[in-house]
Amino acid sequence: MGKILDGKELAQKLNVELKSEFNQLYKISKIKPKLATILVGEDPASQVYINIKRKVCAEVGIESIFIKQPATISKDELISTIRKLNHDDSIHGILLQIPLPDNLKPHTPTFINQISPLKDVDGLHPINKGRLFDNNEEYAPCTPKGIITLLEHYNVNLKGKFTVIINRSNLVGKPLIFLLLKRNATVAVCHTSTIDIEKFTKMADILVVAVGKPNFITKEKIKEGVIIIDVGVSRVNGKLCGDVNFDEVFEKCGMITPNPGGIGPLTVSFLMRNTFIAYQNKIKSNLVNE
Repeated sequence: MGKILDGKELAQKLNVELKSEFNQLYKISKIKPKLATILVGEDPASQVYINIKRKVCAEVGIESIFIKQPATISKDELISTIRKLNHDDSIHGILLQIPLPDNLKPHTPTFINQISPLKDVDGLHPINKGRLFDNNEEYAPCTPKGIITLLEHYNVNLKGKFTVIINRSNLVGKPLIFLLLKRNATVAVCHTSTIDIEKFTKMADILVVAVGKPNFITKEKIKEGVIIIDVGVSRVNGKLCGDVNFDEVFEKCGMITPNPGGIGPLTVSFLMRNTFIAYQNKIKSNLVNE
């Protein structure tokens, strides 16, 4: 097997499998799966991400409802929008695109907490974060799920491996800790206040980088044979790139994700998977209550 951890190819395979699962469940339930996405403001990157998600929704058989709100929307109005979706039984998943505009950003936890944990496809509600703490991965965030699935797909044994995560966000670093610990990896988390971060990157058997700084990881910062997962996204001269100087580290590392084409497609794929889980749980609940 080659050095490239091809997330795009794996995501395509998973999406085909997921479409089949949706079709089978639809034959039983006669109910279409539906994901509601909320975009506040005009952030260009967020609009691109929403369009990608809606495109993949169509590919796998999920009906996508797009709710666009102005950046001037009030805190109470946005909460009201979320609550309406919570009470709409035809909606199985709710995605609030973040980051929010500056005026609403401080209230992000409040908005996330308003989303029903049963429809929380981003896995950010406190109840779902608590479940992950207790080794229940059902509603775990999409990017960490994609990382673990990619490593397992390429038969990377995580047991005992010293894994360094350069990120401590709720979407990537924190949930990834629990997924790795469940698989008996040894985990270190680095961030902006870490002293001598290079000391950790040079020790890593597996290195996960999500800092949003192009070429942050060079060959001097890694050891021979390390497995690198590049999650960061930046735009340089109009082109997307990751946190790793791919060409420079390629010969030295053991395996590496391309960027783009590595974790990004899997993040979207697992958004679809989390929506399926929410849809499946709702169908089961309907059958029990009939």
